[in-house]
Amino acid sequence: MRAAVLRYRVMAYITGVVLIVLCFVGIPLQVAGYPAVANDVGVLHGILYIIYLACAWILSRKLALATKPTVIMLLAGTIPIMTFIVERWVTRRFIKPALAAQPQPAQPVRP
Repeated sequence: MRAAVLRYRVMAYITGVVLIVLCFVGIPLQVAGYPAVANDVGVLHGILYIIYLACAWILSRKLALATKPTVIMLLAGTIPIMTFIVERWVTRRFIKPALAAQPQPAQPVRP
């Protein structure tokens, strides 16, 4: 579970940053006549978003989330800044309680 959480959180932040760069740097440069940045960052975001979708889906299944939170998680990568907001919401509402309910690994006894 912890590995799925880590993958989801990393992909949420990376996808969010790339989408912000695309929307606030790439698109204005494309309007100004420099489409290369928007094209390259757009392709990068598309690839990263697919990876984000897979990570979010896997985590939502491990957490046994209902349909609405799952859809919110999956769509968060399409709106700038939303991945950060949804990641914090999912962490507080679903991840922390699920991790707290898991048994902690036994610590080795040291003499």
